[in-house]
Amino acid sequence: MPIIVNLDVMLARRKMRSRELAELVGITEQNISLLKSGKVRGVRFDTLERICAALQCQPGDLLEWREGPLE
Repeated sequence: MPIIVNLDVMLARRKMRSRELAELVGITEQNISLLKSGKVRGVRFDTLERICAALQCQPGDLLEWREGPLE
């Protein structure tokens, strides 16, 4: 997949655990884990907005496009 999720990088930079982020965002820790691993097919903009607010970052800090085969 050419879209790379860098959520784990931002969590490390902010010294925040997935559990804490899940509580701030209002989704389950399992969903945070799925998002970190890139195993989701999409993310709602309101969820992305809450993640960015909690981590004080931009959407581009979390999502990266790399050239590769389309799935």
